[in-house]
Amino acid sequence: MRFGSELDGASVLVTGGAGFIGGHIADTLADHASVTVLDDFSTGAKTTVPPSCDVVEADIRDADAVAAAVEGCDVVFHEAAVVDVSQSVETPIPCHDVNVDGTLNVLEAARTHDARVVVASSAAIYGPPTSTPIEESEPTDPMSPYGIDKLAIDHYTRCYHDLYGVDTVALRYFNAYGPGQSAGAYSGVIDAFFEQARAGEALTVYGDGEQTRDFVHVEDIVQANLLAATTDDVGEAYNVGTGTSVTIRELAEEVKAAVGSESPIVHTDPREGDIRHSRADVARANRKLGYEPTVSLGDGLATLVGDW
Repeated sequence: MRFGSELDGASVLVTGGAGFIGGHIADTLADHASVTVLDDFSTGAKTTVPPSCDVVEADIRDADAVAAAVEGCDVVFHEAAVVDVSQSVETPIPCHDVNVDGTLNVLEAARTHDARVVVASSAAIYGPPTSTPIEESEPTDPMSPYGIDKLAIDHYTRCYHDLYGVDTVALRYFNAYGPGQSAGAYSGVIDAFFEQARAGEALTVYGDGEQTRDFVHVEDIVQANLLAATTDDVGEAYNVGTGTSVTIRELAEEVKAAVGSESPIVHTDPREGDIRHSRADVARANRKLGYEPTVSLGDGLATLVGDW
């Protein structure tokens, strides 16, 4: 893992720092920077936070708590969010409050206290792409309240740079996966396949299995965040993926191989609203951030074997 030496000794805030990606960021920086984790622990656990980190137990919707946590910080990694798409469909208003209003609290606090903000956006903002690989200039057509929330905060993040001069970067994560991921978040298909393979059950593939996704390991997502925290090319959005894709059928075979499972693969009806193909164009992130994905899918899946 490459470490941004410019962050050595910096004061850093990680919102959602007890969660999946935020937890990995906090863990990576804990021995190099002064790290504070802000989390309401509605999903993450305090025991996952590195002992050297300060902890602020607060809701991201609490503007005063957020402002107090941001004061004195050099960089904020904003990962706190509702990431479950189905939850956003069932309860769009509270999800909007967390995702959009919570992000505005972070951006306003950063504006007041002169902090840089790296915001977790998402490939969900694109919706069904017109072509792949997907460039940052791809038209946006989100298919869920979650995707609409992420599109809004993506715009707000760049707007705060253009209007107020806040150093901001939006990172559009593709299908994130890795150790410590909660079932159902980001790339639930990987969790489902591992669970089925371990239990000796059939791996269930929706549709013909030829739909493709760009699965990016959390280690590479952390790398992108560290680079975004020190880049001069602020006020922009960057795709964070691998630039490669795999069919869901191929993914099922890879999981079977990782687990050593003889489970069959079965196909069921396609899911309504599923995007057919997704693959990131990471040329801008490579050119301006120096981002280079390093974890292959096979190696990344191997890091999950111990979790199952």
